[in-house]
Amino acid sequence: MPHNLSAISYFVDDYDSAIDYFTHTLGFTLSEDKSTGKDSRFVLVTPRGSSASILLMRASNEEERALIGKQAADRVFMILASEDFWRDYDTFKQKGVEFLESPREEPYGTVAIFRDKYGNKWDLIQPTV
Repeated sequence: MPHNLSAISYFVDDYDSAIDYFTHTLGFTLSEDKSTGKDSRFVLVTPRGSSASILLMRASNEEERALIGKQAADRVFMILASEDFWRDYDTFKQKGVEFLESPREEPYGTVAIFRDKYGNKWDLIQPTV
């Protein structure tokens, strides 16, 4: 039986602010948003064309709040593959995304690291074909 990664948990401070960032700034789709009880929701945002989503989880205690923006310490946490690096790079820059470096060519593709609104680092990459 094949396995498929369907979602990755991601701590945020507020559902609506996170939805706005992921959908309007990064261009993800809001795939699901359902109430699961008092002050709790099941929220999935999905990059265009991806089979995996990000499960937005509102931090509910000090331990979880401490992880916001530090889910991979100070290393790259997510890798966002693009079919058109320069289109997405320019769009993200116009929307205020903070890139930590200039784009560079690597044997595996064109890549640049950016920091999301929470402080987590991402690679934006167009893989070499």
